[in-house]
Amino acid sequence: MAKSNILFIINPISGGKDKLKIPAIIDANLDRSKFNPNYSFTEYVGHAAEIAEEAANKNFDVIVAVGGDGTINEIATKVMQQQKILGIIPFGSGNGLARFLKIPMNTAKSIQVINGLNVAKIDTGTFNDKFFFNMAGMGFDAHISSVFVGNKKRGLSGYLKLGFKEMINYKPETYHLLIDGKGYTRKAFVVSVANSSQYGNNAHVSPRASVTDGLLDVCIIKSFPLYKIPLLAYHMLNASTDESDMVEIIRGKDIRITRVEDAAIHIDGEPFFMGRDIAVSVSPLSLNVIVPAEAGMTI
Repeated sequence: MAKSNILFIINPISGGKDKLKIPAIIDANLDRSKFNPNYSFTEYVGHAAEIAEEAANKNFDVIVAVGGDGTINEIATKVMQQQKILGIIPFGSGNGLARFLKIPMNTAKSIQVINGLNVAKIDTGTFNDKFFFNMAGMGFDAHISSVFVGNKKRGLSGYLKLGFKEMINYKPETYHLLIDGKGYTRKAFVVSVANSSQYGNNAHVSPRASVTDGLLDVCIIKSFPLYKIPLLAYHMLNASTDESDMVEIIRGKDIRITRVEDAAIHIDGEPFFMGRDIAVSVSPLSLNVIVPAEAGMTI
């Protein structure tokens, strides 16, 4: 059987973790009877997408994102457009999509998953003109992403400290939503559109979300008093937000969101700025990704 050409695109700063030793770990664990490995380190925002596009055009069959959800986003966008196969070695601060797909956080074990070459097709979404694979949204989480991007102390603890500091002054906003033709008006702290169930770090905003159902979950975190923050955190960490009166989840395929003004949004945790009107849609089973056999997904 011919070997597959595989490229590992490594983001050296995602998750605040040193990755200079990653090629050696891959060399020690990758099945060389199946793969011819190559390595590339990103040097700036957007570089992963450039490398992935070039690799897809140069006969690389499998392109692996070594980083977090933001790195995955850049690479998966090009992998999907070129109908190649995505691999994931989680190295971000949250790793939402990897956790949902049951990809191990342990590097050696995640390489064993790649060796298994069990490929599944998953849904992807668009937020105006940008693709997302795990989660996109607006409101407080997007505000935090835009503030957090310049924060030196990445990781869960840094995120939580910044979150509590910003939350005191953040005011919920009014959103008009049109979901598969039905209108809703909601005052919300957060409006997240979920493909998978979680933001990362096992904080689940939509516990019953599926990446294979052809639907996106619009998760509305309602305005609530600050003393209820521990209760919301409890529901997220116990994957029970669908039982909370603070969270409303509406599933759909064609979603329009109108807000009061232009503001921050986030795409797979990375901050961007968009206008008042957001068009969201889903492309069913459009990305090929390597997952563990025990995830119960295959094509």
